[in-house]
Amino acid sequence: MTHVDYAVVDGVATITLNRPPVNALNAELIADIDAAVGLAEDPEVRAVVITGSPRFSVGADITGFEEALEGNAEDRQSVGLAAAVARLEALPKPTIAAVYGFALGGGLELAMGADLRYLAEDAKVGQPEILLGIIPGAGGTQRLTRIVGYQRAKELCLSGRHITADEAAAIGLADEVVPVDDLLEVATATAKGFATGPTRAYAAVKRAVGEGYEVPLEHGLAIEAEVFAEVFSTEDAKIGIAAFLAKEKPSFVGR
Repeated sequence: MTHVDYAVVDGVATITLNRPPVNALNAELIADIDAAVGLAEDPEVRAVVITGSPRFSVGADITGFEEALEGNAEDRQSVGLAAAVARLEALPKPTIAAVYGFALGGGLELAMGADLRYLAEDAKVGQPEILLGIIPGAGGTQRLTRIVGYQRAKELCLSGRHITADEAAAIGLADEVVPVDDLLEVATATAKGFATGPTRAYAAVKRAVGEGYEVPLEHGLAIEAEVFAEVFSTEDAKIGIAAFLAKEKPSFVGR
């Protein structure tokens, strides 16, 4: 992978976008992100941090847009990014986006594929595609609506404005706002906590919440019951229950 650094330490995979100076998304970077997320599917990886510094990603590489208008290349790029984001979202383990600087357009769409978003205090995020006469094309209109609500998502996509980390936290788009110098350390520490936890149960939460969202309650409860029965028979469930009864701290194995 040319534009992404990938490392695994203590069960935590760190995916670092590395296309200076601003991690503008082109076909090569998107392919590398997808490949790195594929590596993180390894069962030995039990949590993931995705980041990029000093800017997470300013979105699509605009220099390719003129050619795209002639040859429809941007449509293919959007499809590729949408697939990479969906792959990240589908990982059956906790994922955290550690956002430095800017996460705009496709950069924010990528960050929204993670379970949690930790933003540096000076970070700004937004969906500014409307300012180019286009709209988000890799899930922005859909995931943003589900995260921050219908009216706020519509306003952000219509205005294209950038919002601060504090405003992102206020509307639920950021889970934590962290001093710049501490961001990766804090995100990694959280991920390491997940990596020692009940991996199958984390996957079950992601499935129950994801599949149960915006379906009728009866359907959602059926999904929850099915997933509960599956996770109740895992080794980690036995370990957790035994440790609770013994008043001990559980040592989960991720199975």
